[in-house]
Amino acid sequence: MNALMMAGILLAALGGLMFGSFLNVVIHRLPLGESLVAPGSHCPNCQAPIRPWHNVPLVSWILLRGRCRDCHAPIAMRYPLVEAATALLFVGVVLASRSVVGLTLGLILVAVLVPAALIDLDHRIIPNKLLLPAAVAAIAVGTALDPTHEYGRLIAAAAAGGFLLAAAIAYPRGMGMGDVKLAAVLGLFLGKAVGPAMLVALVVGVVVGAAIIARTGTRVGRKTAVPFGPMLGIGGLVGLYAGSTVVAWYLGTFA
Repeated sequence: MNALMMAGILLAALGGLMFGSFLNVVIHRLPLGESLVAPGSHCPNCQAPIRPWHNVPLVSWILLRGRCRDCHAPIAMRYPLVEAATALLFVGVVLASRSVVGLTLGLILVAVLVPAALIDLDHRIIPNKLLLPAAVAAIAVGTALDPTHEYGRLIAAAAAGGFLLAAAIAYPRGMGMGDVKLAAVLGLFLGKAVGPAMLVALVVGVVVGAAIIARTGTRVGRKTAVPFGPMLGIGGLVGLYAGSTVVAWYLGTFA
């Protein structure tokens, strides 16, 4: 591994930690309709402003032992986990990318999937305020850096979104429009690799559903609402890191 790659990994890790801290704000405030910039970071228990030196991603949580400096209320472990996970995912994008457009789209996609999955898990919604900017960014980046393949990404978006739209129409209680729009956004970022992403999401959904039925019984399990956004998030990450390889293998083997 050369010095340039090492520098890229280091920058991705540090950038991921800092951006993960911002994503924690997005996850908490966006579904509540609150501003992402004002007021500044504060303790949700005592409302005390968090001092800059107590707001260093991951490090501050460890030094404060997971508690507010003022009221000593516990700080959820999700915060450092989101920061660490975003850093690892950013590093993964650097390692997996083979082009500038792949790197750029990959970093933006991670920044979208992390809050989308967790907001859906918490609130059963995937906000348009997250998906619309993501779609615009994907089209803008794709058109500017890789116009040759932008048409294919648009087709992939229509195919992935159309597939889940058909499912939502057939079974509206099991699939929301937020899932449909997130699938279309995945197509804008992943292109052909959205195929493996959707397959993984569906398989994860089936496994989770089967586990719930095994635990609660068929009658209760069938009525248990399970957000599909986290499954699409997992599928999207698989598509991002390995989707192109899977597509190339499939085409080389069966085409």
